[in-house]
Amino acid sequence: MDSLFTEIDEEFICENCGKKVSKLGYSCRNHCNNCLCSKHVDKNPGDRNEDCHGLLEPIGVEISNKKGYVIIHKCRKCGEIRKNKAAEDDNIDLIIKLSVNNN
Repeated sequence: MDSLFTEIDEEFICENCGKKVSKLGYSCRNHCNNCLCSKHVDKNPGDRNEDCHGLLEPIGVEISNKKGYVIIHKCRKCGEIRKNKAAEDDNIDLIIKLSVNNN
């Protein structure tokens, strides 16, 4: 069975805040570690098969026993909800603010 996860770890310029975001190095980087925004480019992680290309805005955080902080994103263009594990160097102040907003 083929995996639905394609590992892509590359640097990029955040379309929301303009920060140059470096490679993660231990997994796949898919969102800005400063503002936590992402881009709606994947149907399955890393496949780059999504046609929307809208900005995925962080709207909340879940805490998972297995994954730690999981950022909930909502696409500004199509409204789709996506979830992604937080990275070690993500803006913890923003993660905490988002987790408080969940309650």
